[in-house]
Amino acid sequence: MAWHDVDSWPTVLLGPTLTGILVTLLVAFLIPILLHQFLYRARTPKTLPTFLILGPSGSGKTSLFTQLERGTPSPTHISQVPATATATLPPSITTESNRYRSTEDPTLLAQRRITLIDTPGHGKLRHHALSRLSAPPASKTKSATVPSFPHALVFVVDAARLAPGSDSLAEAAAYLHDVLLALQRRHARARTSRGPGTVPVLVAANKMDLFTAAPAKVVARALEDEVGRVRESRAKGLLDSGGGGEGGRAEEDEDAGWLGEGGEGRFEFRQMEEVDVLVEVVGGNVLGGGGPDVQAWWEWIGRQL
Repeated sequence: MAWHDVDSWPTVLLGPTLTGILVTLLVAFLIPILLHQFLYRARTPKTLPTFLILGPSGSGKTSLFTQLERGTPSPTHISQVPATATATLPPSITTESNRYRSTEDPTLLAQRRITLIDTPGHGKLRHHALSRLSAPPASKTKSATVPSFPHALVFVVDAARLAPGSDSLAEAAAYLHDVLLALQRRHARARTSRGPGTVPVLVAANKMDLFTAAPAKVVARALEDEVGRVRESRAKGLLDSGGGGEGGRAEEDEDAGWLGEGGEGRFEFRQMEEVDVLVEVVGGNVLGGGGPDVQAWWEWIGRQL
């Protein structure tokens, strides 16, 4: 029996018969359901995006950590070990990947949850944060005990203590320099031309409610200038110690040891875009009284998801 015969199954399915109509209705209703199962349920992430909170001591990291986790800051003390918690984005925040997702989607809640890691800010304990910047991606981490590379970084600074020439500014800039340099080295070690992927970095200028706090643009300028001084000092140390290697390793060591565009000229955060590191300075206040709150920081987190 040929396919074009009256009694053949292609003719029956495509013809104006009850069987053809029923099959058409089943296909029309089943395909959207199957696509929904595949695109939404099957693609629900097994591991939550990790946001690493770091910065110098006294900047308000732990207060921000508890604020994001519980919705209100709690009394804190100087951290000595990292702390981990799960937070859910407020209803007012829409993630970048969920802009067109239905609010009735059952997987929406899972897409709005993140993992927060608060790290100590003391100089002798910063290895807890810096060690994670050389860790493998979460998808390549085989053991739960092995830390994976974070989805994004939140570097907290006290905007009221960043006066030019102050020790607080020097400490914050030195720590930020080490963080950015670690990210640059990670990009340089990548074996592919595309690199290991973009790393968003939020410089959270905290305590904007205080009278002595500098605006976000002033904080960014002060940190850029001070990071530039740190870079010049470190570069001079490399030259004085004979660093830079020989032969084919000279250029590689220079790129890995000098932050930004070869360590020359004024340092600006935009230079880090060449190594897929996007730095953004946003002001806020963990306590939320008498000034901006954490809403702008939540919005930044939402844009990274």
